[in-house]
Amino acid sequence: MSSTDTTLEQRVRQRIDGKTKPLGALGQLEELAVQVALIQQTETPVLDNPHLLVFAGDHGLTTEGISAYPAAVTYGMVQNFIAGGAAINVFCRQNGLNLLVCDVGVDGTFAENTPEFVKFKVSPGTRNMRYEPAMTADECAAAVDAGKTLVNGVAYRGCTVVGFGEMGIGNTSSAALLMHRFMNRPLQECIGRGTGLDEAGLRQKRTILQAVADRYVHLTDPMAILAALGGLEIAAIAGGMIQAAENGMVILVDGFIATSALLVAQALVPSVRANCIFCHQSDEAGHRLMLDYLNAKPLLHLDLRLGEGTGCALAYPLVQAAVNMLNEMATMDVLY
Repeated sequence: MSSTDTTLEQRVRQRIDGKTKPLGALGQLEELAVQVALIQQTETPVLDNPHLLVFAGDHGLTTEGISAYPAAVTYGMVQNFIAGGAAINVFCRQNGLNLLVCDVGVDGTFAENTPEFVKFKVSPGTRNMRYEPAMTADECAAAVDAGKTLVNGVAYRGCTVVGFGEMGIGNTSSAALLMHRFMNRPLQECIGRGTGLDEAGLRQKRTILQAVADRYVHLTDPMAILAALGGLEIAAIAGGMIQAAENGMVILVDGFIATSALLVAQALVPSVRANCIFCHQSDEAGHRLMLDYLNAKPLLHLDLRLGEGTGCALAYPLVQAAVNMLNEMATMDVLY
């Protein structure tokens, strides 16, 4: 933290301490207000035109039986997003977030062309990483660029706060593998049930992912690891997070998949972490370890494991409350 940041933080904390409340009485909301002020480099931060970006992509590894649902569900869920019927649609409508869905790698063609649905299809899903890298270097870079482009698009329209969601059957496998590599944790600690695997399915998933991890153990470059083990939607989120931080935007981090994308983004641009608000702790195995690694304190713990950015949409009112407290709450001098 620079001396300028230190001075700004001191001023913001003094403002909060002067509000009509006991010192520290608003707990984590006070820390949240300080963080948003530091991200925006102002004592009076604003949350304008908030967006939730959901990136969708299919995974070739699903042919190995690592998910309880078939890959075709990805396509069906994107249609559900477009129709407005998914959980993320409901929560975004409720809490005033603009939802933008992006097909970055779904195996299927969408006829829809609406302001809420964007096509940046790099390829119709990743390859089976058990036998070859999930993406070529060019495909991986293109997915990262898609995320950056989408973030710049909403930033141009005045967005100052952006959350990231995903849809992709099989993507908890990619997330577990990325966690294993970027956190240097034993793979078995990183693997969970995903969409709800039974014991036999979980054993199969562990066996397959160990074979994948062993195949690419020699890789060290972050982009090469992402290309081998990631998903197109995860790469897009990583790129979007990097661009959002560069733009000085507040980043809302969702659950296990989105946090794996952050691990990639942080490996590429370490300063990204400072812009991140961690919305919730997922029920997916490994997410708590991710949060501990990032020294993150999530706002919510609701046993969610849906993805889609639902944790971001649910936590956003708390971010609003923190900023409104800083800007609108009276100071103690009104009492005397």
